[in-house]
Amino acid sequence: MALTAVLFDLDGTLLPMDQDIFINAYFRGIAAKLAPMGYDPKELINAIWGGTIAMIKNNGEKNNEEVFWDYFCGIYGENAREDEPHFAAFYETEFQKVQEVCGFDPNAAKTVRSLKERGIRVILATNPIFPAIATQSRIRWAGMEPADFELITTYENIGRSKPYPAYYEEILRRQNLRAEECLMVGNDVRDDMVAEKLGMKVFLLTDNLINKADVDISVFPNGGFDQLQAYIDHLIQEN
Repeated sequence: MALTAVLFDLDGTLLPMDQDIFINAYFRGIAAKLAPMGYDPKELINAIWGGTIAMIKNNGEKNNEEVFWDYFCGIYGENAREDEPHFAAFYETEFQKVQEVCGFDPNAAKTVRSLKERGIRVILATNPIFPAIATQSRIRWAGMEPADFELITTYENIGRSKPYPAYYEEILRRQNLRAEECLMVGNDVRDDMVAEKLGMKVFLLTDNLINKADVDISVFPNGGFDQLQAYIDHLIQEN
């Protein structure tokens, strides 16, 4: 079946980063921002982690935003929702400093734009545990614009998460795609390569590889952006 769409992960794929360094910088920033509102930094970070786990386990009955705030307010009380503007202000301002711990690879934007020029649909299948404002910022850090993607999954617009196949099934349903006509590109063996179980083609970008279970990655097409481009060319020529 012809290649119709390519799904890309963001963090560690289109946007080079060490995930642990990124998370630490993110937590330092948000804890400092909300401390004047009375949030103990350690307790706040634990609450955000708990809310993240709740989003990952979400069964789709609510979007991830609702699940996060239900969890967060379960700890701090319903009035905590009134502090949401402070979270938004953080993403608009202090969060932008986190870009300093991220890398940049011009091949990311080059690959995305090349696909669009060839009539291939491009979707940003980033784990939807951040609000849109944070995801849009990270897209720009990677040298692209949100408009480069026909769909961007964020915590406001979906109730599923990686590593569950249901996350990818929801994208396919929304975009009226069949798994066999899609390629998923990501750097995390568990979160991204699971798309193969649905019948998607996959490519493991190894520049910022995450392989916590030490899986033999030779079972997946893999490499850097040059190898990805060659693999895409092969898929297109094959059909």
